Amino acid sequence: MPIQQFPTSQFGSDSVNPADPAAPASPDVARAMAAFEAAKSVATAADGAPDANAAASAHECTCGANGVDPADAKRFAKQHKVDDQARGSSRRDAVQKRITRPVHFENASGSYDLEIPFTEIKLSDTPSFTLASGRTVPSKPNAPFYDYNTEGPQTDPKDGLPAIRLQWIADRGDTESYEGRARDLADDGRRAEQRGEASKEWRGAKRAPLRAATDPQTGETKHPVTQMWYARHGIVTPEMRYAAAREDCDVELVRSELAAGRAVMPLNINHPEAEPMIIGERFLTKLNANMGNSAVTSSIDEEVAKLRWATKWGADTVMDLSTGNDIHTTREWILRNSPVPIGTVPMYQALEKVQEDPSKLSWELFRDTVIEQCEQGVDYMTIHAGVLLRYVPLTANRVTGIVSRGGSIMAQWCLTHHRESFLYTHFDELCEIFQKYDVCFSLGDGLRPGSLADANDRAQYAELMTLAELTQRAWDHDVQVMIEGPGHVPFDTVRMNIEIEKALCKGAPFYTLGPLTTDAAPGYDHITSAIGATEIARYGTAMLCYVTPKEHLGLPNKDDVKTGVITYKIAAHAADIAKHHPGARRRDDEMSRARFEFRWDDQFNLSYDPDTALAYHDDTLPAGAAKTAHFCSMCGPKFCSMAISQNIRSEFGGATEQRRLADEVLGENAAGAGVGGMTWDADGAEDEASAGAGAGLGAGAGAGGVQRGVFRKVASPKSSR
Repeated sequence: MPIQQFPTSQFGSDSVNPADPAAPASPDVARAMAAFEAAKSVATAADGAPDANAAASAHECTCGANGVDPADAKRFAKQHKVDDQARGSSRRDAVQKRITRPVHFENASGSYDLEIPFTEIKLSDTPSFTLASGRTVPSKPNAPFYDYNTEGPQTDPKDGLPAIRLQWIADRGDTESYEGRARDLADDGRRAEQRGEASKEWRGAKRAPLRAATDPQTGETKHPVTQMWYARHGIVTPEMRYAAAREDCDVELVRSELAAGRAVMPLNINHPEAEPMIIGERFLTKLNANMGNSAVTSSIDEEVAKLRWATKWGADTVMDLSTGNDIHTTREWILRNSPVPIGTVPMYQALEKVQEDPSKLSWELFRDTVIEQCEQGVDYMTIHAGVLLRYVPLTANRVTGIVSRGGSIMAQWCLTHHRESFLYTHFDELCEIFQKYDVCFSLGDGLRPGSLADANDRAQYAELMTLAELTQRAWDHDVQVMIEGPGHVPFDTVRMNIEIEKALCKGAPFYTLGPLTTDAAPGYDHITSAIGATEIARYGTAMLCYVTPKEHLGLPNKDDVKTGVITYKIAAHAADIAKHHPGARRRDDEMSRARFEFRWDDQFNLSYDPDTALAYHDDTLPAGAAKTAHFCSMCGPKFCSMAISQNIRSEFGGATEQRRLADEVLGENAAGAGVGGMTWDADGAEDEASAGAGAGLGAGAGAGGVQRGVFRKVASPKSSR
C-alpha cells in the first residue's frame, strides 16, 4: 500500500517533512528521511512484484549509512501513519456535530430566542439477536447522545464570530459607547513600533468599546454591569438562562450561585461573541487551556489556530499568555474568534511596555494596560495582588523559589522599590474598573509552590489569606472573583488545599493548575497533574487549568494542546462522576452499552478523541469487517469475555433462568450468595430479552443503563466441616 507523506505541521517550528528536500538536514531528520524512503521502497515492493534492487538499495541506505533495517523502516512508516491519524480531527468532525436548540426567554428588557449549542453524536441500532428459545429479537434504534459544546460556529477567522450578546447588552440600557484609548503601537511591543504596524492587523469589524453608563452630571458609574450585580438584584439575564440550558439546570440555581459569589460567568460586555457559561462547584467542572506566543516562537495565525483547536476538543476558557511580539493584535484576533471566555495576565504586557524591566513598572502604566484589555473584551484577568512585601522573604529558602511569572515580577518590584505592591494598594481602583466592563478577577497564586518540597508552606497560605480579604473587597463592588490554586502538591494534601480555600474564601470558585502530584516526570506532566486535578475537582474545584506534555520543557504546539485538553476533559469528567453530578455518567453508560454490543463505530464516536480511538483499533484490525467483529486484537475471537457473556445469555437465558439453574444445583438460598451471605434481588422486569447479546447491561437495566436493585441478607447454607 502507498505510504502517506509526512504532513507539514501547522506550527512551523516543529515541521519535519522527509519528502521536502529543503527540510533541515540535522542527523535526526536525515535518519528519518532515510527510514521513510526505505519504507516506501519496501512497501512498493510488497504491493507489486518483489523489487530486489529497491530492497537492496533500501537495505544499503539504512543499514549501511544509518543502521536502520528495512523491517524497522516499515514499522516506522506504519507507526507514523497511526500517529498521524491520531493527531487529526477528521473522524471527530464527521461524527460529533455542533447543533443548536432554541430556548425562548423573556425578561423586563426584551424577548429572546436563544440558540443553545450542543454536540450531537448519532448512534447505530442495537443489533438483533436470537434467544435460547429460538425467538429472534429485532434490532432496536438508539437515540442520539447530546453533550456540552464549546466549539463555536465555524467562520472565517478574518471575519470573526457573530456578536450574539450585542443586542442583549443593548436592551438592558445601562451601557454607553465611548471613544476609548487611541491605538498605540507600543501596545504591540518594540518590533511593531519599529515596523510602524503590527505584523497582521485586525481588518474585521471594529466596534466602539462599551462601559457602564455614567451619570452625566457627576460622571460616576450609575451601577455595575456585572452578572453578579444583576443576580443580587433578582434580575435573570439572557446570559443566565443560556448557561442554565447548557448545564441542564434551573436558572434560579445559576442566579443564586452568582449572587452568593460561589459561581462566576466571565463575560466582558466588549466580548459579545462569547457564548455564556458558568464556573462553580455546583456545575460541570470546567477546563482552561493556556496559549500565547513567546519572544522565541509562534505567530498570530498559529495562536488563532490553537484557540480553535482547543475549543474544538473541549476547552471551556482560554488564557492568552502572550509575552512576545504583537501582544495587543494577537489578543484582538483571539477575542474576535473566541466563543469561550478569554483570560489574560496583564502584567505580562505591562512588562513588555517597559522593555522587560520590572523596576520601571508603575500603577499608572498597569492601569492603562488593564483598561486597554477591558476595552478589547478580556473576560477575566489574573491579578497577583496577594504577593505582599512581607511575604517575599518567606520564599527565600524554598527549593524552587517563586515560580509564578507574575508573582516573581511583583516580588522583584516590591524589593527594588521598598514599597508594598501597587496591585494591593490600588485594588479598589481595579474593582471600580472591572465593574464597568464585567471583568472577573482571577486572583493569582503568585506564591504557589513549584515543587512538592515547597508545598503547603507559610508563603502559600499567607497569600491565600490575603486573597480571601481581596475576595470580599471585590464582592463589595459586585465584581466576580475566582481564586487560583497551587501547582505542585503531594496527593495526600490535595483535598486539604481545596477545603482550606473554600473556608477562607467563602466558597469563591477555585481555579487550579493541576496540581502536579510528583515532580519526577518531565514530558508526562499532563498525567502527573491530571491525577491531582481529578482529586481536587472531586472535592469542589470549579475549573482546572490544563497541563500539556511540554510543561516545564517548552511552548506547547498543536499536538500538545490536544493532548492537554483531552487529558483534562477526562479528569474533569471523572470528578463530575465522583461528585454524582446529575447526568455526568450518561456518556459512560452509552459507551458501555456500545462496547457490550460490539458497536465499534459508536465506541469511536462516543470517545473524547474518536480519531485516536479509531487509529489504535485499525492499527491491528483495519478491515471493515472488524467494525462488526465480536472481538479486538487484545483477546482475539476465542477469549473475549463480553462475547463469552453474550454466549452464556444466549445458551442459558437471562437472570431468571440462570438463577433457576443455580437453585437446582445449589439449593434455593445458595444461589447468588456472596461474601457474608449477600445476594442481589433485581427489581426490574425480567424477560427472555435480557438473555440476548444486545440486552445492554443485563436484567433490570434502567434509563441510565445500570442494573437497579437492592442487596438483601440471606441465610447461608450450613457448611459441613
